[in-house]
Amino acid sequence: MLGVQQVSLSVLDQSPVRSGGTAQEAVQESLLLAQAADRLGYTRYWVAEHHNMTGLASTAPEVLIGHIAANTKGIRVGSGGVMLSHYSPLKVAESFNLLATLYPGRIDLGVGRAPGSDARTARALAPSGNPSNLQNFPEHLMNLYGFLSGDFPKEHRFHGIRAQPLGETIPDLWILGSSDVGAEYAAELGWNFCHAYFINPHSARSSFDAYRKLFSPSPVSNTPRTSIGVSVLCAETHEEAERLSWSRWGWRLMGRVSSGGIPTVEEAQAFDYSDAELEALEEMKGRSIYGDPAEVKAQLLEIGEEYGTNEFVIVTITHDFESRLRSYELLAEAFSLKAR
Repeated sequence: MLGVQQVSLSVLDQSPVRSGGTAQEAVQESLLLAQAADRLGYTRYWVAEHHNMTGLASTAPEVLIGHIAANTKGIRVGSGGVMLSHYSPLKVAESFNLLATLYPGRIDLGVGRAPGSDARTARALAPSGNPSNLQNFPEHLMNLYGFLSGDFPKEHRFHGIRAQPLGETIPDLWILGSSDVGAEYAAELGWNFCHAYFINPHSARSSFDAYRKLFSPSPVSNTPRTSIGVSVLCAETHEEAERLSWSRWGWRLMGRVSSGGIPTVEEAQAFDYSDAELEALEEMKGRSIYGDPAEVKAQLLEIGEEYGTNEFVIVTITHDFESRLRSYELLAEAFSLKAR
């Protein structure tokens, strides 16, 4: 059984924009939440990357990371994650080496292969108008590490190119994935792995098994190191947690992902859902963890025990910021996090 003292809690922030609110408010709330997480004793604060979604303001993690790291003290700050298929590995390495130089020992670089957008937006993000072929993703990962570390073989075409500036350390490297593919990449490279359980809980077992079975020690990590991304909403009562969760569930189903902010509970509950949408709603409920502090703690410990991981990267979306902040506060209390 995982002991409470062993559990590490971290934050995944998508900078949700509520209906009737603004993106500026969402970004300001991200900073307030990060400062609270820092005080409460959370381990990491990861910001996501999404494009062309009016309900999420997190389009440029490298910008928001710098702002948050400058205004917090001890918490690690990073990307959850950079969608590497959109970018030059050298440019990503330069951005994160600069962050690691500004905030030594506090920067994480999590990368993923999902577009974080629709197909048309992905084409618009690509300089050529054609997104990078996902078959090139492993090469991009190896080049990213090579630029960060200066560890290209002599015969490599990029030997001698190093992402400047050179700090005391390179960022902590993570691959984020919702399938076995990302887990296998992380294992072969010897990077840390975070499974997106809130996106695909069904592949969690096979992903973690593949990662641990195939893991090769590297300068990044000597042993397999994992975390799990979970959707959580904690409130004083189970009923209140379920009620507040409607805003996130409704947002995903009401056609607002690209055209509207996070709805109020009342808006979400009043929407006329189709039978297919109601079925999807039940599936989302099954992927979500919600309840009072004791319930949520028990569910997280059960997941940690099942998949052999003790770090939970928690995403919480509500319409109002106060409920979102309170959820993280209640979790910190439930797990007796050591305040900074």
